[in-house]
Parts: sequence; structure tokens; C-alpha cells
Amino acid sequence: MELSHLEPQIVWKNFAALNAVPRPSKKEEQVIEFMKKFGEDLGLETTVDEVGNVIIKKPATAGMENRKPIVLQSHLDMVCQKNNDVTFDFETEGIKMEVDGDWVKAKGTTLGADNGIGVATIMSVLESSDIPHPALEALFTIDEETGMTGAIGLKPEQLEGKILLNLDTEEDDEIDIGCAGGVDVTASKIYTVNYPQGQIVKITVKGLQGGHSGMDIHKGFGNANIILGRLLYTGIDTQNIELISIDGGGLRNAIPREANAVLSVRNSVEFIDEANSLRRAIMDEFAGIEKDLDINIETFTSAEKAVSMEDSKSIILVLKSLHNGVYRMSPDVADLVETSNNVARAELENGELKILNLSRSSVESTKFAVAEQLKSVCELAGMDVEFGGSYPGWKPKPGSEIVQIMEKIYEKSFGEKPQVVACHAGLECGIIGANYPEMEMVSFGPTIRGAHSPDEKANIPSVQKFWGFFKQILAEIPAK
Repeated sequence: MELSHLEPQIVWKNFAALNAVPRPSKKEEQVIEFMKKFGEDLGLETTVDEVGNVIIKKPATAGMENRKPIVLQSHLDMVCQKNNDVTFDFETEGIKMEVDGDWVKAKGTTLGADNGIGVATIMSVLESSDIPHPALEALFTIDEETGMTGAIGLKPEQLEGKILLNLDTEEDDEIDIGCAGGVDVTASKIYTVNYPQGQIVKITVKGLQGGHSGMDIHKGFGNANIILGRLLYTGIDTQNIELISIDGGGLRNAIPREANAVLSVRNSVEFIDEANSLRRAIMDEFAGIEKDLDINIETFTSAEKAVSMEDSKSIILVLKSLHNGVYRMSPDVADLVETSNNVARAELENGELKILNLSRSSVESTKFAVAEQLKSVCELAGMDVEFGGSYPGWKPKPGSEIVQIMEKIYEKSFGEKPQVVACHAGLECGIIGANYPEMEMVSFGPTIRGAHSPDEKANIPSVQKFWGFFKQILAEIPAK
């Protein structure tokens, strides 16, 4: 859909152009080429580093040469999630967008406003001829959503900027000065399988909101994998359960919206009756927040082999025991989640089990405390556990010069004070800061709702507000 009639026209035009290019995490070849061509067509110095980050440099406008050079940073990749009833290939298709009142959203998929609005904003100032700004380095990183390998691979000598503006947060009244780090926790095991002895049942959980596993983890949304584990547990001692398959959740940074399991039970009528009692209780629990939750438990047919009763019990106990949600609130920052875990993906197929978690924390010791708790539970069940993709948090510096400047501009422009906060999402600032410890950093952005889910949408008036705020910041960057 054409969005260039929306204001600011230049930002929406660039967002539409970006969203026409497939850009799943770890498969960013097309969008890297798109951004490289964008910079070169503008006649700007454009490079692609060895990991795939694109850096475009633009000299200061007249009269701004003595200001501190700025790094503008956003990530090129997007979370790829769709509703089950939507046919869409994120590797070959552009996002199909629509306007709904004050919001831009996609048709049954994630929108890519995270972090596409930030990317489009940077593109807009790069191609502008009438926006005052100091010397700019536009840093477009790759793979932020599934490992931050772009930020991790950035070399210390690549940037000269003194201030980094990260355009990757989702509340337009917030100035973000800190974030959580994270670590991937993966449990796996291969089991012997045989044809099941009992009657086949299928459990399906769907219709949950999902959402961002950092920013939304404290909101009480349902996790489909956890709900599935509760339902399986109802027959653990009486129904001789043999698990045939589990398919729950998807990406580590998205709260699971859907999950299903196929299993053999001793008596399907008894199991379904007992599980339906729990189903009704779960529906009541989530009635106020998960209005579209749908749980179905029914007889089924399957020719597949199953894991033994003993091993099935072990798997169910693990699903029932894994910590999910908030682990600890920050004792230092009001209302900030310090540490959490998302049981993101549960998969059992042909006897091969994988359970994927993402543990987050702004404190390294508690990040590994929750990860080690998960490891302990899984190892007690004989599973192999690996940690990977660990990245540091970003320690807040509330008194920095750029934060003070932005607070003053915001209050003058909008008649109220901004919220200066730290967030529980993973931002690239902590990683970049490790290589550039003297660089001042701040993150901000327009209002986006439902990131990492097909409900994602960007607020049109907020993008207008953000664009004006952003331009004013560029104009008031201090002297070197």
C-alpha cells in the first residue's frame, strides 16, 4: 500500500520502500543490497563491513561543521511472525500494509515498524537537503532480533561519532538510557520412539496475544507452551501418556501465541474430560487479558511413533517446571523488570526434543542465575543444555549531556517532561558501548504496539511527533 500521503511523507515513503524488501533476521542479503544502493545513489560514502552492517556517512550541513559527529543507528532485520490462517513468505514477499485510523499495520503479519521506522527516519535525513545536522554516520546493523551479531561484529575503529542515537524504542514519551542483556538457553535430547499403545488425542492452544518477550513479559500475557504443559500434566500419573509431537511457539524474542501436542493416552474420554476441567479454569484465569484464547482437546489419528511413557513424563515435568515470566524486579529502578525468561519454543518430532528459552537481565549475575536454574531443571531430566548468544546490558548514565539536551527539547516542544527510563528489551547500545566506551548513547522512537506479533502497528501521529523531535535534536547537538 502507498503510504506517502501520510505525514511526514518522506518517512512513510522510505518505510514503504524498505518494507517492499524481504528482511528476515539472518537472511538480510536483499536489504543489505537495498541500503547499499540507497547510499551510493545519494553519492554518499557507503560501506558494508565483513558481517553485513551498512555504514553511510554524510558531511555536516553548512554551519554545523564544529558540532559533535553523530551516529544514527537502527537495525535492518525484522521479526517474522504471521497468523496461522495467513499464507505469506517472509523471504520473498514485501509486507502488505494498511491504514486503520491513526495506525499503520500489516495484513496478518508483523509490520516491521520494529525497527523499520527507525531505519526509514535515518534514510530520510540522509536524502534530505534542508535538515540541519552535524556530520552523520548512519549505522544499519543486521541480525538484531536473533543474536545481535551485527552489533557484536562491529569493529572498534569503524565509527568516529561521539554521540549515538539509537532509534529503536516504542513509546514516544520515553528517553531510554539503559537496557537488558540476554542469553539463549537451549535444551535438547533425542529419545527412542515406538508405536504408541493408547488412544490418540490432540491439544491445541491458540489465539493468544504473544508480544515482545522483553517489553511485554510483565503484562501477564499467556504463554502457549506453558499452558500446553499444564494441560499435559493433568494426565501424567493416570493416563500412561506417550508424547508423539509438540509444536509450540517460534522465535526466542516473541511470547508464544500458539502450541499443540499430539499424544497417546490410556483412555481418551477420561483424559479429555479431566483436561477440559483445567481448560475451563485456564480460560477463566485469562478472561480479562486474552479474549481470543482458544483451547481445543479432541481425539485424533496419527501413524507416527511416540516417546515412551517414562520419557514423556520427564518432558512434561520439564515443561511444568521451567520458569517463565518475571524472575526479579529491579530494586533500583521503579517498575523495571530486572530479570526474566521466555520459554519461547518447544518442539518434539520423531523423538527429537528442543526447548528454546531467552533469559534477559540488566544484571549479568542474575541473567545467568535464571539461565542456570533452567539448566538445572533440564539436566535433572537428562537433557543437554547449551548457552549461546550472550550479550551485555547497557548501564544507564542519566546525567549525560545528550540526555539533558533531549529532556530540555522535549519539555519545550511538548509542554511536559519525558520519561527517562531503562527498558527490559535488548538494545544494541550495550554491545556497541563495549567497543566505544566514551560514546554517549540514548535510544528513543515513536509509539509502536504489538511488536514481535502480527498485531504490530505504528501510530501515525506519534511518528509525526518523533520526526519533529528528532530533527530538533540534530539541530541542537553541542559543539565539539
